[in-house]
Amino acid sequence: MSGQNLSAWIDGPCGGRCGREAEGGATAGTAGDLPRWDLGDLYDSPESDRLRTDLNQAEADAAAFADVWRGRLAGASPAALAEAIAEYQRIDEVLGRAASYAQLLFAGDSSDAAIGRFSQSVNERLTDISTHLLFFTLELNRIGDDEMAARLADPALAVWAPFLRDLRVFRPHQLSDEIEQVLHEKSVTGAAAWCRLFDETMAGLRIPLDDSRLTVGEALNRLSDPDRAVRERAARAIGAVFGDNIRLFSLITNTLAKDKAISDSLRHYPRPGSYRNRSNMVEDEVVDALVQAVTTDYPRLSHRYYALKAKWLGLEKLEHWDRNAPLPSADDRIIPWDQATRQVLAAYEAFDPRMGTVARRFFDHAWIDAAPAPGKASGAFAHPTVPSVHPYLLLNYHGRTRDVMTLAHELGHGVHQVLAAPHGYLMSGTPLTLAETASVFGEMLTFRALLDAETDPARRRLMLAAKVEDMLNTVVRQIAFYRFETLVHAERKSGELLPERIGAIWRQVQTESLGPAFNFTPDYDVYWTYVPHFIHSPFYVYAYAFGDCLVNALYGVFQSGHAGFQDKYLDMLRAGGTMRHRELLAPFGLDAADPGFWRKGLDVIAGFIDELERA
Repeated sequence: MSGQNLSAWIDGPCGGRCGREAEGGATAGTAGDLPRWDLGDLYDSPESDRLRTDLNQAEADAAAFADVWRGRLAGASPAALAEAIAEYQRIDEVLGRAASYAQLLFAGDSSDAAIGRFSQSVNERLTDISTHLLFFTLELNRIGDDEMAARLADPALAVWAPFLRDLRVFRPHQLSDEIEQVLHEKSVTGAAAWCRLFDETMAGLRIPLDDSRLTVGEALNRLSDPDRAVRERAARAIGAVFGDNIRLFSLITNTLAKDKAISDSLRHYPRPGSYRNRSNMVEDEVVDALVQAVTTDYPRLSHRYYALKAKWLGLEKLEHWDRNAPLPSADDRIIPWDQATRQVLAAYEAFDPRMGTVARRFFDHAWIDAAPAPGKASGAFAHPTVPSVHPYLLLNYHGRTRDVMTLAHELGHGVHQVLAAPHGYLMSGTPLTLAETASVFGEMLTFRALLDAETDPARRRLMLAAKVEDMLNTVVRQIAFYRFETLVHAERKSGELLPERIGAIWRQVQTESLGPAFNFTPDYDVYWTYVPHFIHSPFYVYAYAFGDCLVNALYGVFQSGHAGFQDKYLDMLRAGGTMRHRELLAPFGLDAADPGFWRKGLDVIAGFIDELERA
């Protein structure tokens, strides 16, 4: 992880991963034998001799690297710079491997004190080692633009052009070496420590419900139970436990927002979301256009759909615990894991056998952890680890159709990460906005395959409604989350926010986004507390909507019979982080800077709702 991304080592289990929040499901009891991952391809245990050797060698190599190159980059030849970047990448990947192992181990069981201690000790060690490397990207960015352009004319350095291009996005926001070092070294006791506190607190919470004590993830799953009384009891129990801990979660949120504001001020970012947009290699204006398009379409999308849902459920008003309620006559059969595997792989292979071959590797090897377990991170994610190993997928599989879609989603991330890996550690990773492309496209392939195979009109209607709900969760809900973050961070500038005020902002954005079909009881005011993206990755969430709308437009091109689509699509995934969104979309005739681009994506959702209204 390079430059400004060094801090990703100490972001806890969310560092470097793409994932989605827990939204509900069922118990996993009859979903079949679920795979557990084997992290041995990284290290065989926290006491691994190889891990200890790697860290010791990386520390020596990083110190030697600093001795050779500190203060000498400005006068180095293009070939020498290329050599230095290659060595930097080699050391950086060793650190990334150790970080990945600690993050994944912690995600698997953050309630284990020994694992928490190990993860923290690795983070601290990585911070110490990477301090030797911190000078490198800072000095690279002090080379003038004209001078760097002249050096990039040399083929030896030109291969690193994408890395240097993305690094230099942060050049105007770079601080002195001394300040950068202080911020870097203190990060393990600052933001990262608050993230760890959040993770361990959330993992340790138990929700008392019907004579059981459920994890947060298990309790959230009850919000999709067919029995409305069960959903209500679960919702109120969750709200009560979150309410009991609201002062802690408010303190964490206020502290992290203030910490970010201090950093943003020092670096002269124009607004709280600007750093994330720079990291995503997308302009503030493009994000604004997306947010404006979605919020303007709230009535055409979510308001309209949830009015339909209220009618289908026979309710005058929906409560928040009805948002993910199954529709009447919805098929509540559990989909076994092996069936889900066949369905997803068939969809991937039907699109292109090459993509199916890569996807199958995740099932042929122990690269997936699908079984829900106490202490395990909720939701799902794909972690790329490092190019010399392979990605890992974390799921909490409960056997519902949405879990099949989640598998398709995370597998898309994994395929993308495998295809991009040949570019190496510094250039294989994609910005978050593009990281969601393959995942959402994989979902769409799977959904279309299942819908096309279904001949029962009633079943097709239910599947279409489920897809609309998932798209609304991905687009409307995530933009509402983004609006929530924007309002909280803006108001935090004037002082600490009381829990009641944060709850009022949450209720405001939920009311705006979900519409008049809903009545929100006071207990829902605390539901912002469980969304990990607010803690680990501020302003990440719009990337889901970006990816969904992008894929809707992209899938429309595919359906139109665009010549050579599969080849162009796989080339886009193989590009990793070497190209920006405009370059990647150009072969398909798409441009995210075009105001009409987002409308194309939203029209797909609106079209599905049109079809449901006619059914």
